[in-house]
Order: sequence, then C-alpha cells, then structure tokens
Amino acid sequence: MSTSSALFVVIVAGLITYVCRSSLILTLADRTLPASVERALQNVGPAVLAALTINLAVGSDGIGSVEFAEVAAIVVASMVALWRSNLIWTFVSGMVTLWIVGAIT
Repeated sequence: MSTSSALFVVIVAGLITYVCRSSLILTLADRTLPASVERALQNVGPAVLAALTINLAVGSDGIGSVEFAEVAAIVVASMVALWRSNLIWTFVSGMVTLWIVGAIT
C-alpha cells in the first residue's frame, strides 16, 4: 500500500467516524434520553475500564506475560474501586501505582 492510499484511508475513516459521532450528538441535542438509557450509560465507563484491565492482564502473549507492576496496579485499582466506587479515583490510583512500581522495578 502506498503512502498516499494509506493517508486516504486514514482521512476517510476519520471523516466517517466524525460524521457518525456528530450526527448522534446533533440528533439528540434537544431531546432527553429515557431513564433506562441513562441508567445503562452509567455502566459504560466501568465496562471500558474492565475491558482495558483484562486486556492488560491477559495481553497478546497470554496470562504468563504479566509483570509485577501490572499486577500491583490491578490490585490497587480494584481496592480503590471497592472503597471509593469512583471511576476517576480507580483509574488514577491504578496508573500511579503502575508508574511508580514500574519505575522501581
């Protein structure tokens, strides 16, 4: 694939993504969502965080390739999630633990 065709694909994909996202926002701008949809949307953040955590834990090489810093970050983030029930605190504590333990080891 040439550089120009790859650039074309990236630009078209970006435009399609932008149109899809903006159309949803513009369509729902003056409407309120049903209560059931709002309740379901509250679970998107934790679901994404869980998917990222599982991806980090399993990785492309399997479970045996997990490093100590990653395990420590998952444990700390899990404890903070149970304690605070706050996605931001969970994410920040896990990332800080990953960076600190990763720098030490």
